[in-house]
Amino acid sequence: MQNTNSRPSGYLYQITIIGLLFFIFGFVTWLNGTLIPFLKLACDLQYDWQALLVTFAFYISYFFLALPSSAILQRTGFKNGMALGLLVMAVGCLVFVPAASMRAFPLFLTGLFVQGMGLSLLQTASNPYISIIGPIESGAQRISIMGICNKVAGILSPLILSSIVLKNAGAIEEQVAAATDAVQKSALLDELAGRVVLPYIVMSLVLAVLAFLIRRSALPEVNPADDPAGDTDTAGRTSIWQFPNLLLGALAIFFYVGAEVMAGDGIVVYSRSLGFELDERKFFTSFTLGAMLVGYVLSIVLIPKYISQQKFLRYSAMLGLALTVATYFLSGSAAVFSIAMLGLANAVMWPAIFPLAINGLGRFTQTGSALLIMGIAGGALLPQLYGLLSEMEGLGFRAAFQITMLPCYAYISYYARKF
Repeated sequence: MQNTNSRPSGYLYQITIIGLLFFIFGFVTWLNGTLIPFLKLACDLQYDWQALLVTFAFYISYFFLALPSSAILQRTGFKNGMALGLLVMAVGCLVFVPAASMRAFPLFLTGLFVQGMGLSLLQTASNPYISIIGPIESGAQRISIMGICNKVAGILSPLILSSIVLKNAGAIEEQVAAATDAVQKSALLDELAGRVVLPYIVMSLVLAVLAFLIRRSALPEVNPADDPAGDTDTAGRTSIWQFPNLLLGALAIFFYVGAEVMAGDGIVVYSRSLGFELDERKFFTSFTLGAMLVGYVLSIVLIPKYISQQKFLRYSAMLGLALTVATYFLSGSAAVFSIAMLGLANAVMWPAIFPLAINGLGRFTQTGSALLIMGIAGGALLPQLYGLLSEMEGLGFRAAFQITMLPCYAYISYYARKF
């Protein structure tokens, strides 16, 4: 393992490359907020739960790929694994080309699943780097930089993509609804679907070039077996199933990611039920990500000098509960604002839950981390639950949001108090 007591040569270059990777994480992940209304219209989907399969296909890949990613990285090494992850993502982007030409929703979902596969491998490989490519005493600073890269990308991505693929989408939506001729309707939807081709071809090329740069970069190789954390006393424990903080933490990650996706991507669906036009709500995901960025900066300033990590997590969960309840009684812009502000409540949850969950794992840290990554599947399942509940007669979208979100924040509050 690289000596972390002094800066290696090319330190700034390495930081820039890893920062770019975290930017890619955020950019690709938060495109889903735009794709949900886009594919609902372009593929002529009838129900919200169908459109929310976008998040299901993307996030469920983490559940299936987290543990295999660890095995793949043992064979490829971390640097080659990052390059491979980028290439897999590039392939997923290219799948959008035939999917758009045929307006085939299952093929779009396949492309999203493949992108999620690449991201799962990429995140499993790149996250260790942020702790080893420089002096250990500045590790928190590097983590903060990576988080800001991720959140800024999340703000920009829906703004960029929606300005391309959803330009004048409200007018197209009206024309499609008014079309009485099947041929005319099909032509309108074909033109709309075709808008996604060029952006995803460009993304594929960028990812391929970045994979080449990573492969040729001076990033150091890492052997997890050399990690000093491996010497941690595990008190005679023989498996990860003997660590309650890990097992309950994986469930906390599940609920957190589900709540994050509902606030970031689900806001577009929820605001449609509130009566907002597509040309307005296509930008709402960026509002949530902006609130997350504010929360992230606050956590950097306040933790641990003014408040402990656990208390910040507990207060964030309480804020999430309050904002969720507020959405039930509010309407219009006030309700949208409440959902967007959930980004503020969610901001500290991943960086707070993850270290609490892996604390004391020692030699089980790598496997435990993979288990936590599997918890990202909450982003696949909870939006689906909301979509199905909101379609139930006599329940409605407001009650469905409460049923989906309140248990998430209640459990995270419990976890923060317990550990």
